[in-house]
Amino acid sequence: MSSHSQYYQTPRADYIVPITSVPTTPSFQPSNGPANPNPPSHTSALEEKPSQLEHVRTALGLHPHPPVSDDHLQQEHHQLLWSQTRLALREFFAEFFGTFVMVMFGNGSVAQVLLSSGEASAPGGNGYGAYQSISWGWGIGVMLGVYVAGDSGGYLNPAVTFSNCLFRRLPWRRFPIFFLAQFLGGFCAAGVVYANYIAAIDNREGDGVRTVPPSKTATAGIFCTYPQPFLPRASMFFSEFIASTLLMFMIFALKDDSNLGAGQLFPLMLFFLIFGLGACFGFETGYALNLARDFGPRLMSYALGYGGQVWSAGGYYFWIPVVSPFCGCVFGGFLYDVFVYTGDDSVVNSPWFGNRRVRERVFPAGKRVEERFEKV
Repeated sequence: MSSHSQYYQTPRADYIVPITSVPTTPSFQPSNGPANPNPPSHTSALEEKPSQLEHVRTALGLHPHPPVSDDHLQQEHHQLLWSQTRLALREFFAEFFGTFVMVMFGNGSVAQVLLSSGEASAPGGNGYGAYQSISWGWGIGVMLGVYVAGDSGGYLNPAVTFSNCLFRRLPWRRFPIFFLAQFLGGFCAAGVVYANYIAAIDNREGDGVRTVPPSKTATAGIFCTYPQPFLPRASMFFSEFIASTLLMFMIFALKDDSNLGAGQLFPLMLFFLIFGLGACFGFETGYALNLARDFGPRLMSYALGYGGQVWSAGGYYFWIPVVSPFCGCVFGGFLYDVFVYTGDDSVVNSPWFGNRRVRERVFPAGKRVEERFEKV
């Protein structure tokens, strides 16, 4: 499911502070004498480590300066090895744990509803939750995940990250590390949900038995989506495509301050968006919308013993929640920027979609005119 997020918000630029601006402890200077030639050792450490940190972050595709408030950056504990490691990988950890939280709540809600179905001990005597409980779980998971990953942008979804690279000039060099963090977050969260519910899964399916839909006792649907058996392949793809289109279109609308925008209420509005998508478009394919929410947990379920049917079920449906969200999110972002958005940070509002090389090749005479004006 799944941008605070450009799911969900752009990194907080006001919190990006050059590390080199951190004031170092001045060497002691006697009132009537030269500066101390042997300043305290931690001063040189603060002066040396920033350049090394910037080098590491740049190599990882991140901004050289981590998104940390100035007050925090000046504290002495940032000289410690783990503090330096955390600064180097801050956005990676943010996206990892943001996606982790999202999938914990989402998969956890599916597990509780499915495994408690018909449980007479529940209030009402018919299990601990209904389908709408799942929409609540995913909506809350996305909202809280965005709060965890706010400093990285809170994308939580490779397709949303990709669309922000394409339409909002998020540097492409950040896509690989964000993608990896989001995938691993979903993968690990699925493992924790399985560990928590393993006894309930055994109770439903039998000790060591693990099945996938359309088995009547299947529990593989806790971790990833499976289509309704009557759906043709085109309908599977279109169901995910239209939901992903709505997702990205609305994310851009909620983040558009030149329009009404959601401002500080953005995470809460995301909750309503995800809840609405689940309530309106969840029946046919389970509204995956997100490779990290589907492929990562699917791979975990395969590793946990659900077998090769996690890939072959639904006529090898597994590739649709991987590809369709990218197509849908790109289309949704394109629609919003073409028909609504007026900001100059969108490539849609740039000549030739911001591709100067294409413009120069198509109109070489125009390039020469531009160069002539630049000389003047």
